Amino acid sequence: MIGPGSQPRPGAPCLACPLRLRPAFKDKSDEEVRFIQSMKMDHRWLPAGADIIHPGQEDAELYTLFSGWAFRYKSLPDGRRQILNFLLPGDLVGLQASLLNAAQHGIEALTDIELCAFPRKRIYELFQRMPQLSFEIAWLGSREESLIDENLTSVGQRNASERIAALVISLYRRAEAVGLVSENSFEFPLTQQQFADALGLSLVHTNKTWARLRRAGLFSLSNGRLTLLNPRLTKRMALIFDETPVPRPLI
Repeated sequence: MIGPGSQPRPGAPCLACPLRLRPAFKDKSDEEVRFIQSMKMDHRWLPAGADIIHPGQEDAELYTLFSGWAFRYKSLPDGRRQILNFLLPGDLVGLQASLLNAAQHGIEALTDIELCAFPRKRIYELFQRMPQLSFEIAWLGSREESLIDENLTSVGQRNASERIAALVISLYRRAEAVGLVSENSFEFPLTQQQFADALGLSLVHTNKTWARLRRAGLFSLSNGRLTLLNPRLTKRMALIFDETPVPRPLI
């Protein structure tokens, strides 16, 4: 969890936040942004592999991921782990944990990250004073649920090739919306084990399927960057059809 190992940084003022310029996010009034700034208690840096929230934590705060990647997971007593969803810049982090008495999951930094931190004790104040922002937080919670629904559909109904293609194209679309894609290529920090943990596959099966899709010319991976070589074919394999992106709130 976030603690003594995390490092404070000044961060950009909310009115000058570079994420707000991305097409992924809805415009906000200056009044709303100033209220968000008044709630923000810190801007933190954490290294890859650090816990943002640990299972059972009783004092989890609410965060917006400013930069980097993270993931939410649940673990079984024997160490097996299910990755529930991945978090990219602009995503709300820890809503469920900050509203419950204790976190029912963990959230880990996949890369070095920066976080905008908001105190859980002021969430109720937000619901009292800013109903539009309150609705948007509920909307973001529903969006996260829809991402988990999509992953559950993959685990339950798609074959291994379709699962991997679906996750790749989903992450590609999300990265593209926040300006992380250039010439069909984006930073791709996932390991094969993390892929397996997200898709309900064994590591061996994941490795073999991944290699087969690369040989088929769907994508390439070099120096930590993944390039879609045939985006249309990848979408067909994933059984995901084009949808018009909907701008979302940024807290």
